[in-house]
Amino acid sequence: MQPPTIENIRAAREHVYAAMRPSPLLRHPLLDARIGAEVSVKHENHNPTGAFKVRGGLTLIARLSEADRRRGVISATTGNHGQSIAFAAARAGVPCTLVVPEGSNPAKKALMRAWGATLIEHGRDFDEARELVERLYIERGLRYVHSANEPDLIAGVGTYAMEVVEDLPDADAIVVPIGGGSLISGTVVALRTLRPDIQIIGVQAERASALARSLEAGTIVNVESADTFADGLATRFAFELPFEIVKDRLDRIVLVTEDEMREAVRWALETTHNVAEGAAAAAYAAAYKLRTQLARKKVVIVHSGHNIDRNTLRWAIGLFDA
Repeated sequence: MQPPTIENIRAAREHVYAAMRPSPLLRHPLLDARIGAEVSVKHENHNPTGAFKVRGGLTLIARLSEADRRRGVISATTGNHGQSIAFAAARAGVPCTLVVPEGSNPAKKALMRAWGATLIEHGRDFDEARELVERLYIERGLRYVHSANEPDLIAGVGTYAMEVVEDLPDADAIVVPIGGGSLISGTVVALRTLRPDIQIIGVQAERASALARSLEAGTIVNVESADTFADGLATRFAFELPFEIVKDRLDRIVLVTEDEMREAVRWALETTHNVAEGAAAAAYAAAYKLRTQLARKKVVIVHSGHNIDRNTLRWAIGLFDA
């Protein structure tokens, strides 16, 4: 499995822009004041499925073989990855089956069904759903789409980072949430080629820090649980392709707490008037945590998605206790 190159990312733009426009990179004065820097937000939440993942889905589905298109695809998801595959599959007429953990975000499940996907609910978390997929794809003869170990998926995601370079070529740092690793991988492939001097800061939840621990250990390490409300970050496993891509190529990884992400949902809404799901809030929380180091610099925060369910949003902004 070869990692994608900058040329793969350039080629992916054709597939991505057939279905969407480049996402906006916007300044918000109240956010500048809170962080103490010149902060530009890359609003991936303005994409068709409300998250960055759609870029990878569009690229991967467009590049399927005819045999795989006829067979259909299957994948495990907590929501945004599944929405991206369902959206792209619907556009291409490809059958799509998605396995989601029991108790998953109801808003994300509704959107996946709305795009025509068949949903199976199984397991307590993403990784138990993924284990079922790894049995079903053989039994049913489907094309297994991994959420991170897919070069075409990562190439598609990397198109966002090329947009950042075009819109803000002198950015000093970029803050990127990390779940399975496709977003940080696409970021590294694009920016270490086009802007090798930019500071790339990854962010994980303290309760779901498999990749951070793996990079520290120099080998893949899994964690026992991923008990975080940020479902886009909630994996107990680090995956091979992202690990190989980002190894020794990040400036740092910041871990954020549940309270820090919860607070960031509220003040991201107040300062940008955009809803942040937990994973996106992690990037805001990390930028605030590093505000001394980032002071007066040009900083990009990746607002990775806005697909938070109503009850979690109400809890995050303090309308009721969990």
